[in-house]
Amino acid sequence: MMHRFRQWRENRHSERNPPRETGPVATLPNSPYADTDSSLSKMKVLHDCPKATVDICFVHGLTGDRESTWTADGLSTPWPKTLLPAKLDKARILTYGYDAYVVRISVASANRLIDHATNLLTKLTTDRCLQNASSRPLIFVAHSLGGLVCKEAILLSRNNPESHLRGIFHCIKGVIFMGTPHRGSWMADWAKIPASAIGIVKSTNRSLLEILETNNQYLESIQFRFSAMLRQQRERGRLLEVTCFLEALPLPVAGQVVCKESAILEGFTCITIHANHRNMVKFSSAEDSGFQMLLGELIRWESQVGHLQPLWVVPFGRNKDFVGRESTLAQLLKTIPPSADKDDCQRAAVEGLGGVGKTQVALEAAFRVRDEHPECHVFWVPAVDVTTFENAYRELGRQLKIAGIDDDKADVKLLVKTALSQSADNWLLIVDNADDVELMFGTAGATPLCDYLPSSYRGSILFTTRNHEAVVRLDIPQRNLVNLAEMSRLEAVDLLRRNVAAHQLSDTQSTATLLDFLTDLPLAIKQASAYMAKTGITAMQYLNYCQSGNERLIELLSKDFEDRARYRSTRNPVAATWLVSFVHISRDNRLAAQYLRFMSFLAEKEIPKTLLPPGNSVLEAYEAIGTLKAYAFITERAGQGSYDIHRLVRLAMRNWLAEKGELRVCATTVMQQLDKLFPYPEHENMAVWMRYLPHTLAALELREHLPDDVIKSSLLSRVADSHFMLGKYQIAEELHRQALQLRTQVLVVEHPDTLTSINHLALVLRSQGKYEEAETMHRQALKLQTQVLGTEHPNTLTSMNNLAIVLSEQGKYEEAKRMHKQALKLQTQVLGAEHPDMLASMNNLAYVLGKQGKYEEAETIHRQALQLWTQVLGAEHPDTLASMNNLAFVLGNQGKYEEAAIMYRQALQLRIQVLGAEHPDTLGSMSNLANVLGWQGKYEETATMHRQALQLWIQGKYEEAETMHRQALQLRTQVLGAEHPDTLSSMSNLAFVLGNQGKYNEAERIHKQEPIPVPYPSSEVVTTEQSFSRNTAPEATRPEGGRTNSQPRDTTGFKHN
Repeated sequence: MMHRFRQWRENRHSERNPPRETGPVATLPNSPYADTDSSLSKMKVLHDCPKATVDICFVHGLTGDRESTWTADGLSTPWPKTLLPAKLDKARILTYGYDAYVVRISVASANRLIDHATNLLTKLTTDRCLQNASSRPLIFVAHSLGGLVCKEAILLSRNNPESHLRGIFHCIKGVIFMGTPHRGSWMADWAKIPASAIGIVKSTNRSLLEILETNNQYLESIQFRFSAMLRQQRERGRLLEVTCFLEALPLPVAGQVVCKESAILEGFTCITIHANHRNMVKFSSAEDSGFQMLLGELIRWESQVGHLQPLWVVPFGRNKDFVGRESTLAQLLKTIPPSADKDDCQRAAVEGLGGVGKTQVALEAAFRVRDEHPECHVFWVPAVDVTTFENAYRELGRQLKIAGIDDDKADVKLLVKTALSQSADNWLLIVDNADDVELMFGTAGATPLCDYLPSSYRGSILFTTRNHEAVVRLDIPQRNLVNLAEMSRLEAVDLLRRNVAAHQLSDTQSTATLLDFLTDLPLAIKQASAYMAKTGITAMQYLNYCQSGNERLIELLSKDFEDRARYRSTRNPVAATWLVSFVHISRDNRLAAQYLRFMSFLAEKEIPKTLLPPGNSVLEAYEAIGTLKAYAFITERAGQGSYDIHRLVRLAMRNWLAEKGELRVCATTVMQQLDKLFPYPEHENMAVWMRYLPHTLAALELREHLPDDVIKSSLLSRVADSHFMLGKYQIAEELHRQALQLRTQVLVVEHPDTLTSINHLALVLRSQGKYEEAETMHRQALKLQTQVLGTEHPNTLTSMNNLAIVLSEQGKYEEAKRMHKQALKLQTQVLGAEHPDMLASMNNLAYVLGKQGKYEEAETIHRQALQLWTQVLGAEHPDTLASMNNLAFVLGNQGKYEEAAIMYRQALQLRIQVLGAEHPDTLGSMSNLANVLGWQGKYEETATMHRQALQLWIQGKYEEAETMHRQALQLRTQVLGAEHPDTLSSMSNLAFVLGNQGKYNEAERIHKQEPIPVPYPSSEVVTTEQSFSRNTAPEATRPEGGRTNSQPRDTTGFKHN
């Protein structure tokens, strides 16, 4: 190597102005022009062509020049400018220059090969972008080190995070390497020579020489990555051309610069040029053999460009606001490229609810396929109807230049199918909105669209559909199916932020609630953001509009908005997006349509299958449910026999029925079915009516559309009774008042159903401490029932018992005792000794006796009643537990604390299991047990129990609690006196609630008025109206409560609730 160096130095001194040559040997001399050369890192157009179909870019090597490298000795103009245009008339010819000097008189460039590659990629991308030619096919012709620069530039483009820089990789047609040292060159040894040995050279750039070492890791990395890329592209069906030219002659003295083993790439064409490393790229005429061989490759590649340039027939631009869905796209991109299955035309599908973003996902997937598989044609066909499908096929045929595609009698769909099926190119066909099974699979006399789908092992078809039946009939394997759900919360927030200002979403809680309300559905979010952007309202204001009522919400969801990524013939609003599906279902499966209408009146979650109208057969019902699930309108809860309906689908269906004038008819059908199935609420059937309760409530929201007031009042009454059993007295009161109002208008006051409503409302009022109004209503009911039914009728005895309870609540014990004894005597005669109503009267009589201090007599009756309750109803029945509580009360008042505590604990444990920890009866047992423990001196456990009961009861509803306590305190003061234990209890409870609201001064004044007496447990009266336990707030000294008997079933022929 040093011998060659000495020879080079001698030759250098003999030359005043050595020529600027290319290649490692010729470029080692320093360049006196390098510091001022304006050609460095610049692109120059040697030949422009307005109608160019290909760009050809020349890249020189070490110490080369963008023009002189390609200029023959004795000539002044590079041959790519003088010789090529005449042979390649549709080519735009460019040359790139960069600072490739390794030695300088002053300062050598520190640029590494990767820097030169990055600059080439950036400069070339910019040039093509300015020429509006970013998608034009590209060919590189590279000499020596320039080949390595091109290889690295292509690899940088392939994996670049910037989409515009990835365009170079997608457009590469081929690379001609001329004397490129793929595996290194002996000239790398020049990097080991001390700078002082090169004479006047003061600065060197060794990195460009070191990379030429045969064992250089970076060089090996380039070679490995480039070869792997070529192999992968060929496996995917992309023919990326490569031709390697190598020098046949050595340079004088220096010898062969790049040996054959280093100049070739295995598996690609290799051509020898009869010239040395410098002259192999300097052609003086078109007759030069080297030029003719290179030209032959370029002409062959150019001829393929027009034929192989991939087509892009997609009606939409890229959605710049597309967010998320990365896992879905990753799955699709493994499935839909034609190269994913080399033996068949694979089919895949994106399935999901309308508005969930299937089209947008498919669109983004199409762009990513174009980016990652630039050789693949991408076609888009909407399957909305026959006309749009055929029009899209016709445009596709024109792009493919299919003969006869515009003939009047041409079968356009068949021509396109045949062309794609016979194509040698890779293609992806996206069939959007393949929802209509009748359109896709045909009816009598009509050819189904699926018959016109092409099939080729070089092709792939992606469907978007909201109908799972279409997926099944298209024979799409499960592994190729993507079920698209609503967006994740992070994706939903990101989408909402794309179109609105930051201050509109400053209230994060309102934003989250709004997205909950919109179910994270992309179309609903897009519509909301468009409206917010247009009006400037905040997320909180939009949410308030949504929650202000269904009519206002429908109005919002019906607002159209501009969306360039949707078809002009379709409507954008959420309220309209499912209308086509509603029509399809109504046409194809009438029972499914009936079920969807029916479900739209119910609550959206856990709709029991048993509520739905029966079909003609079990199979028909299964198919109907299957159809709704196929459209993603409903989802089935595993193992529960129930379904959820999408919130916005439910609302859109109601709106559709209203627009068609069918809301009244559907409402009648639903109410009749509920009236038939919703049972009279009792403990024994609680599992049934608890499942039906939310759906009956939801249906009753639309009761103004139901003409039958009798059915309305019946359902209102049963729903009110259900809430009473759950301890939700205010709701029960409101519903009972509505039922009573309807029955008073439709039926006479004396009608048994009207009297039932009066009685039930009075019970609810009593449970809230509204004793005077409750007494008035019970007296009215008793008077009317005595007149209509007689004194001994079970309903009359029920009213008598309930009136007696209210009297005892107000301290009118003697009158209450007389009425209870009378009711007990008559019930024993009429109903029998073990009837629940008779047992209730027995309990209530014992309750009054206990209030009068007659504990032994009360204990005897309570023990007898508890034994009978256990035998008749079971140990866990609420009525049995009420009786147990009452017996414990009497025991406690006699000082039998241990036995009382045992019974209270047992009642508490069972009530937690049966009624739940927050039921008023459960809290009552907790408070009573705490009081008995206090009597036993177990103060720490007593305090714990009281705190737990109060916290569960209050639940933060302090204002409501304050109102109830003030009312109770006022009534007890009037009825029982200021020093009565129950009055003092109300005073203490009111002070507690005031303190929790921060009203400390008033709370302190109340506490100072009177000391709290030693608390005692409460007993529970059992009244004769329904199997409900008396429920009041837990308090230090609770007022005694009552239980109501089951009213006998109606024997008058009228519907009774």
